Amino acid sequence: MQATLSTAPNRAMGFLLFIAGMGGLLYGIDVGIIAGALPYLESTASVAWKLTAQQLGFIVAAVLLGSVLSSLFAGALADLVGRRAAMVLAGALFTLSIPLIALADGYLPLMLGRLLQGISGGLIGVVVPLYLAECLHARHRGRGAALFQLLLTIGLVAAALIGLFQAQTVDAATAAAQGLAEAQRADAVFAAKDHAWRSIFWVCLVPGLVFTLGGLLLSESPRWLARKGRTAQARAALLRTRPAAEAEAELRDIELALSPETAANAGAGDRLLSRRYVLPFLLACLVLALTQATGINSILAYVVTILNQAGLPGATANMADVALKVLNAVMTVVAVVLVDRKGRKFLMMLGTGGIVVALLAAGLLFRSVEGEQADISAMLQARAQGDSLVLRLDPATLQALGGTAGDGAPMQLSLAYSYGPFTNVQSRRSDDPALPELRLAREDTVQADSVIGAFFRRLHLNPFADPAEGASAPLRIEQAHLSAVPPSTHGWQVALAICLFVASFAVGPGVCVWLALSELMPNRIRSNGMSVALLINQFVSTVIAAVFLPTVGQYGYATLFFYGAGCALLYFLTATFLLPETKGKTLEEIDAHFSR
Repeated sequence: MQATLSTAPNRAMGFLLFIAGMGGLLYGIDVGIIAGALPYLESTASVAWKLTAQQLGFIVAAVLLGSVLSSLFAGALADLVGRRAAMVLAGALFTLSIPLIALADGYLPLMLGRLLQGISGGLIGVVVPLYLAECLHARHRGRGAALFQLLLTIGLVAAALIGLFQAQTVDAATAAAQGLAEAQRADAVFAAKDHAWRSIFWVCLVPGLVFTLGGLLLSESPRWLARKGRTAQARAALLRTRPAAEAEAELRDIELALSPETAANAGAGDRLLSRRYVLPFLLACLVLALTQATGINSILAYVVTILNQAGLPGATANMADVALKVLNAVMTVVAVVLVDRKGRKFLMMLGTGGIVVALLAAGLLFRSVEGEQADISAMLQARAQGDSLVLRLDPATLQALGGTAGDGAPMQLSLAYSYGPFTNVQSRRSDDPALPELRLAREDTVQADSVIGAFFRRLHLNPFADPAEGASAPLRIEQAHLSAVPPSTHGWQVALAICLFVASFAVGPGVCVWLALSELMPNRIRSNGMSVALLINQFVSTVIAAVFLPTVGQYGYATLFFYGAGCALLYFLTATFLLPETKGKTLEEIDAHFSR
């Protein structure tokens, strides 16, 4: 009987960490699943649904935008219904999003499904670290938050493996279609790619169900229960994961922190920007904003596309993507081991320093090949007929454009064009088995007016392009660059730079940012403060993801990598000079530190 009682807390703790870790898994899938699906989505949806590069960017960024929206109310929701109920809701929304995306027959349902995934991710990003911080003992809190990040990285690995499997399926279908006539070959490749991106999303249904059902079996946060005056239930929740003596001692600390005398000493009460709270709150916001400013989510989402542009073909880029995600998981395990030994500050300094070096290296590598691009804007403008342009990168066209490589290497074209305020970016490679036609037409670029756009124009705010301005505007080739596809050695060099970036991020910000979010916020403002901080985090991430494709089309990949390196340098300075060490301290002790 005694052995059963002694092992019960360990079992309950294991189950708590498993389900909370599944939240990290879903968050990782949210971020990573689009990387493997995007190349096929771009090849099929952009043709079938006439999607622009900006709309594709919105599909990638929709998860991050949904996170922004849910971050606005995640803290208030967790305070209202409890941490456990908010986690169950997040899992249910994720589960609902899968069939909506996989069965989509147009831009709107696809966008709505991705938004639901983002709303789920925003709730998970706030509530699960909050739940872990409030449920775990101080000596376990670092590893608990690190486990959330570890399962997040495993989610990224799972998403990459799914993408690799589908890439191999598409390659096999493409090889089997080589003997068909041109039109039949194009149809077969199109069908294989369309099936691939839909299948990638279907596989993600199972972890959503596990997290949702498992959340129903968890106990509520003892600190939330204590705040609601449910002391007996708070004691029971603590006893599920702690020996009786530790549970009673921690409950006394929680009640002391919530006592009227302590509240009176707080001065301004629970206001988020009261004097005693403003420093840890702003520091947490800065750390989370800089985390996303490095470009981590966008690089993980677009990594297959980046490696394709760097010179790695098809399934090879997907294999490199898998290797990156496995490296991310391995280095997160290293961080789990070190976070409660070396401390948060040391790992943040180590990680952000490595990120600076990695992004500078990737930027320099892309600059070396982007400097050799031939500007053919004038030639393509001359080929335009009736404000439209149609061409294929076949040998005759390449020779006419002066783009035949001396060593017979395949060529790639990057094109930015506009019809008045409506812009788009497209790219083609001459080694694409389907050799798709590049077609620029007004009806595919100038989007119909929307209710939102018309509403803002009536207010004379006009944040959206007016279709009336694009109806008669001529086709203008903004930029057109033709160059040889970089050799695979260049692609592997870029992959190594991104490996260093991912490894450094996993060791430092990847684990420590969730600790910073949950530990720096004082108890009385933790839920609302975490919501605002994560809102800033996801807003920065959303903006970068939304402008990624248009920016690289206009200015190249090197520009974005150099920008990320600058933000990472600021991050390193913040970790070095502003971030305190919180290793081994209870949440109440950290609160008292900032109060002094």
